[in-house]
Amino acid sequence: MPTHMSTQLRQLEITVRGRVEGLLQGDHRGLLPGAGVAAGEARPYVAGDDVRRIDWNVTARAQRPYVRDTEADRELEITLVVDTSGSMAFGTGRGEKREAALAVAAVFVFASSGGGNRVGALILGERIVRIPPRSGRSHVYRTLGAVAGADHQGGIDLAAGLSLAAKARSRRGLVVVISDFADAGPWDQPLRVMAARHDVVAAVITDPRELALPNIGVVHMADAESGRTAWVDTANGRFRARFAEQAELRLADVRRRVARSGAEPLILATDRDWVDDVVRWVMLRRRVALASGRMA
Repeated sequence: MPTHMSTQLRQLEITVRGRVEGLLQGDHRGLLPGAGVAAGEARPYVAGDDVRRIDWNVTARAQRPYVRDTEADRELEITLVVDTSGSMAFGTGRGEKREAALAVAAVFVFASSGGGNRVGALILGERIVRIPPRSGRSHVYRTLGAVAGADHQGGIDLAAGLSLAAKARSRRGLVVVISDFADAGPWDQPLRVMAARHDVVAAVITDPRELALPNIGVVHMADAESGRTAWVDTANGRFRARFAEQAELRLADVRRRVARSGAEPLILATDRDWVDDVVRWVMLRRRVALASGRMA
């Protein structure tokens, strides 16, 4: 790993650990609160139980519905699924979308990499790089180094990448999908398959210039994934309004498809403090879970 990249990751680790210190102490259920990952005892079904946890064998024998509780494993397995397409190299805020993606990965990894927890990754680009889940600080650095050093060119088939990730995972764990979801394909289908078995976070990276265009006259624009180019008159107020409307609709559609799949949507922007936004998002969900009694 290049020296400058190693230095960047060390600085990122210090920042992340300083903000999430103690977030997971004594808790092996991962960053997102929820059910454990190991099968526990069967008990009678009560109103409000997740019907997906019904034990049909016990139910058939007892002639009444039974559910099987889960227990937290002592180790967490976290998998990063990272979009490294050309559009992720765009950014007009505090940095590029790929920098925000690295920060998101770092928050989840550095906050989850202790106590024998394992980290793996699937890096989606012109070729797919698979990093098997392992524990240890050196492996964490290699994984994040692969994310940071990815070559962002062209487009990707996000649906195919997520399908591969869903097939690769066998043990229940936490999957963090990091993308701008610029691919309009049927990626919500494999995301739904993955969310049925794992806790899934979909980190959607946005940039303010993708949501609203400034009035800067006639400009030559290029699509970072398809390579198509066009001259655009940003002085046209009607065009800018239409652009903003369509961008808002696209983001709303991404949110809706993520939520319907069963994954947790995490919307981030390049003009904000990425690390702070992720930590606040995590802590909010943990407080909600504590209030509802879902966490031990």
